[in-house]
Amino acid sequence: MFVGESPIHIKVDKNEDIAPIVLMPGDPLRAKYIAEKFLENARLVTSVRNMLGFTGIYKGHEVTVMGSGMGMPSMSIYAFELFHFFNVEKIIRIGTCGAVSEKAKVSEILLSDSVYSESNFAYTYNNFEGHVVLASKKLNSDIMQTAQELNMQEKIHEGMLTTMDVYGPYIDYDRVLNRIPEEYKDKILGEEMEAYALIHIANSMGRKATAMATVADSKFSNVVMSIEDRQKSLDDMIILALESIIK
Repeated sequence: MFVGESPIHIKVDKNEDIAPIVLMPGDPLRAKYIAEKFLENARLVTSVRNMLGFTGIYKGHEVTVMGSGMGMPSMSIYAFELFHFFNVEKIIRIGTCGAVSEKAKVSEILLSDSVYSESNFAYTYNNFEGHVVLASKKLNSDIMQTAQELNMQEKIHEGMLTTMDVYGPYIDYDRVLNRIPEEYKDKILGEEMEAYALIHIANSMGRKATAMATVADSKFSNVVMSIEDRQKSLDDMIILALESIIK
């Protein structure tokens, strides 16, 4: 596989501008928000195609926060370059999702212990024929332990997510969910668009990755979070991710 000597989509002054631990929201402006609100001495280190990446200090640890864009193709570009060119050790995706289980309520946090996708992404990537990938047990253990320390254990659910090739609310995603093998149907808590790619690439390269997502909507609820509630819920997830990734 030819990948060249330098990354194409991440441009930094020096490789050390990228920390070995990374949080990845989908939205590059959310990366900017996190850097400005939660990191000390945060600096913009890459902005190719306006996919912003910042590095700063959180409780004495250097952390990079970088957008991934939407969907598996975009996530895969940045995750691969972070792991391959910058020797990143672990990545936590932080985003939003739609709940497909009554167990998960709007504003709660879902943590992927595994991710199902009917996509051919992993087969195209390296001939992997499975449709389920497993998140880092170590990262998940750190997150669940941290949730207890922060008294957030009632707000987080660990389980299976499904990553889709399309934005769920814009299609009849019950049709897609009905195709999921019976052994997984009752396990899936939420649907989103990036986790499967991130975790498969991390597993393929011997690195650690997992995904957390705040429930923004649910097929079982008409609740719509206010702007204030959405911000508070996302801040809770961000703090949980930061406290966990520095362990």
